[in-house]
Amino acid sequence: MKALFTNTALVLMGLGVLLSSCSKHEVSQKTGLAYNDKNNGGYLRFKQTHPSPGPGLVPIEGGTFVLGGSADQDVTYEYNNVRRRVTVPSFYMDETEVSNQDWLDYLHWISITFPNDGELYYNALPDTLVWRNPLSYNEPYVQNYLRHPAFQDYPVVGVTWDQAQDYCVWRTDRTNENILRQGNYLVNWKDKAKSQGTQGNSTQDGQPFNTDMYLNNQIRGNGVDGKNMPKDLNPNADPGTAKGGARRPVRIEDGILKQGYRLPSEAEWEYAALALAGNTEFENINDGKIYPWNGLGVRSPNRTTRGLILANFKRGLGDNAGVGGGLNDKADITAPVRSYQPNDFGLYNMAGNVNEWVADTYRQTSFEEVNDFNPYRGNQFTNKRLADPAKGLYAKDKYGRPIKDPATSNKKLPYAEMIAQRQGNAATANTDANDPLAGKPYSADYRGYRDSVNTSLYGTTTLVNDRSKVYKGGSWNDMAYWLNPATRRFMDEDQSSAEVGFRCAMTLVGAPEINRGGKPHFPVKKAGR
Repeated sequence: MKALFTNTALVLMGLGVLLSSCSKHEVSQKTGLAYNDKNNGGYLRFKQTHPSPGPGLVPIEGGTFVLGGSADQDVTYEYNNVRRRVTVPSFYMDETEVSNQDWLDYLHWISITFPNDGELYYNALPDTLVWRNPLSYNEPYVQNYLRHPAFQDYPVVGVTWDQAQDYCVWRTDRTNENILRQGNYLVNWKDKAKSQGTQGNSTQDGQPFNTDMYLNNQIRGNGVDGKNMPKDLNPNADPGTAKGGARRPVRIEDGILKQGYRLPSEAEWEYAALALAGNTEFENINDGKIYPWNGLGVRSPNRTTRGLILANFKRGLGDNAGVGGGLNDKADITAPVRSYQPNDFGLYNMAGNVNEWVADTYRQTSFEEVNDFNPYRGNQFTNKRLADPAKGLYAKDKYGRPIKDPATSNKKLPYAEMIAQRQGNAATANTDANDPLAGKPYSADYRGYRDSVNTSLYGTTTLVNDRSKVYKGGSWNDMAYWLNPATRRFMDEDQSSAEVGFRCAMTLVGAPEINRGGKPHFPVKKAGR
């Protein structure tokens, strides 16, 4: 009996020690201050997480590859895809091209959120006239391709590079708003519909949710705040009338919101299209590719699908589909976005169907001049304009989005200059009389391509300028040469085509390794309590 009592006491004592240790706050390794303790000032340490991809995206584990390396010939003799070894960091990419249904969702949101703004809706409409051709009877596609349900899973076309960028911003805001409402960090959808109707508004002034504005604490208040807002441990926070003390909006540090959707860079797109991860073992690439699939041909070698065309493209002049009774690629124009087999990253139609816009500005020599890590050409740095410097509030346009101005510096400015610049007084932010670039938008391109002082040569000696954007991948109306991921063409950012669509990407934050299973690792010791 005594032994039983002793054992029980030891168990209870051990359990008490365990519970005591679990209840202690994690402490700073440099000061010893406890984190997440409201009694010492509320220093915060958030749970370290590896975020999941946003809706529609698949993870792409980055690595090194030869940019332009899959091109086996330069039939255009443009010398614009010179081979160069680069490294692409891990990122997320859309499994499919953006479809007509996806774009109709975008148009629907505009129509219910800004029902009286015909200009916004009109500017978001794809140009369906891209199907019109004086020597072809494509007129039925002008009316039907975007809106008829038969085409709802087909890739959207007639979209400019600028429109694709706007869609990425809209998609980011709608995704993050949905996360916050489903988690009740904002008023949930059901309660919001009861009080405000079904419009996409979340603020008292009738403007829609915007991620930047929300993160800057400019979307909150009665009828906006959700029941599950995180506790605010800041001792200066206003407790208001919330139960359990002060509450705050979600922050980036919480790891709840998604990074912004965007167009992939040219290097990201080419890397993802090749999908050499499927040919890699122990850091050795066993076989290269000239298409998103293995082999030199465009037909399937598998027994059950032998001879089928692996992508939607134009086999030869006058042959868009093959012979009736034996269509080769089962499509005459575009095909549904999940047609054909995905590549080794799980991405559909990275060759054929439609060309795809990428984020880069076109330069023939981009391959030689970009950095070898995360190469990209087209940075235009901006800052958000401040409406109230004392409170740090952003100025916003009539759609509730922050107004952004060209950045005038490549470094952190003194406070007074920063305030002047972010209030829109860029001309006074740099007052050095000896500086010819005083007040001019800052550009990282020191070679003169973006000279903001002397632009007289642009558009007079070449069609290539800062509005020339790259598209890649080949389309339903292209020969097989353009299915090679290294090929590249360009078009002005406000032009569109029946042969060009797009898909989105998203930056991956944190550790780059996607699949850790079965791979050796050095142990990483976590910080102690």
